[in-house]
Order: sequence, then structure tokens, then C-alpha cells
Amino acid sequence: MAAFSERAAWGYLVIRLVTERDIPLSDGRTVHVYDSGGDGMALLWHHGSPQTGALLAPLLEAAAERGIRLVGYARPSYGGSTPDPGRDVAKAAGDVRVLADAIGLGRFATMGASGGGPHALACAALLGDRVTGVVTLASPAPYTEAFDWFAGMVDPGGLRAARQGREARAAHPDTFDPDSFIAADWAALEADWKSLGEDAMRAGRAGPDGLIDDDVAFARDWGFELEAVTTPVLAVQGGLDRVIPPAHGDALLRALPNAELWLRTRDGHVSVLHACPVAMDWFRAR
Repeated sequence: MAAFSERAAWGYLVIRLVTERDIPLSDGRTVHVYDSGGDGMALLWHHGSPQTGALLAPLLEAAAERGIRLVGYARPSYGGSTPDPGRDVAKAAGDVRVLADAIGLGRFATMGASGGGPHALACAALLGDRVTGVVTLASPAPYTEAFDWFAGMVDPGGLRAARQGREARAAHPDTFDPDSFIAADWAALEADWKSLGEDAMRAGRAGPDGLIDDDVAFARDWGFELEAVTTPVLAVQGGLDRVIPPAHGDALLRALPNAELWLRTRDGHVSVLHACPVAMDWFRAR
């Protein structure tokens, strides 16, 4: 019990040290940014869909233990960032360039989970050598008809509607099929990743626009080619993922010129996040 209390106190201290600010963009929007501070290696986190963009306790603890400066931000319509309807995935790179300049990030690694994965790849494709490496976890691949992009998804309705455009996606009811998560996912949400479920609920209560715009961006042209991502990429994929099935990890591996795939055969969409600390070690070992 004492060990648990020490860990909880450490996590609370780390979270308290995170600073927040709104950064203005050239088009009049603002983006809400979170920064753990420090002078160690910088890692920019791209949140999933839907999330508020807040840096979650497991990420902050893993980064602090490794001396990593962890930075995150809320994509448009999430967590206080200004809406940007019609945005594509590539648009994230421009926002990140501005926020990185504003907080003094020169070169940095980037990591994204689920809906954050494409946006992490966009930064690597479009920000040149400022991005030193990329990790994606349970990331969708660009839409294609080369394979059945929806196969293995328990609840693909929102993404199918997104293929028809924003109006069709906005008309689609936002429901969640519990079968989308395997037992290991539910166990993760009850333990180490409880903060993720709570944050997703906060994002959902704030409205659907962020998720709608994410889905539409994923289901159309991303605005860049994966072949442009020349920096090293580690794609982490759960073998039992029912939200973003393993075929997407395979597609990323085939399209990215400098990538490796880590298939965690027993993980689903949430439990694969247990790989985050080891993924941070992958960055540090490069």
C-alpha cells in the first residue's frame, strides 16, 4: 500500500508541474498547449479521438522517469482550441510549427495514439529535420481501396459516413459499441489508463465537432504522402484491435520508407498504450 501511495504522490506532483497556455495562430485561431517543462529530450504527444489534449498521468510519469520534456496540444475543436472545420491531417503540421516556435522547441520527437497517429506522421512529413523520430500506436492508415479499410472494425459507421463528407458524418449518431474493446482494453481503463477514459468523456461532453473533423480528415486524402516521412518510425499495433485492425499497421509498414512494426499480438486498442514507456526508450536509444 505504501508503494502505491508513493507512486500516486509522484504522479500528482508531475501533473501539477504541467503548464498550459493558448498560442495564437496566423489565421486567428488559437491552440491550447500543455508543457511539462524541463531541458531534456522533447517529445510532442498527439492525442486520440476524442480527447481534450491534456497530458495523461501514465505519459507524464513515464516521461518524467526518463527526463523527457513532454508537450501536448488540443487539436481544433478539442480542449479549448479554436474550431477549424474542413481541416485535413496535414494542417496539424502548421499548427505544430507555430506552437513549437512559441515554446522554444527546436528539434523534437513525436508520438500519436489512435487518431493522433496520422497527425504525428504529418509533422514528420512536413516539418523536415525538426522531427527526429515518430511512434504511432494503433494508428489508422490512409484510406485506400487496395484492401478493405473497414474490415475488422466492430463499429465503422462514423468513418463510413465520413467518406461521404462532413455533413454526412455530422448526421451520423455518435454511439460506442462496447465490443470494440477487448477485455484487456477494459482492464487498462480500470487501472493505469483510467485517466484516458475520463478524458474521453470530458471531450465528448464538450461536443462532437473535434471527432467529426478528425473522422472526415482520416477518411479522405491526408494532404501528404507517407513516402515523404523519411525519419525513423515505430508503428505499434495491437493484434486484437477491433477499432483500428492490424491491417492498418501492415499498410503503414509497407508505405513508410524507414519504419518498423511492433505487433503486440494480445493487445487491443487501449491496452496497446502499455507500450508507451518502451516506445519512449526507443526514442532515447536512437
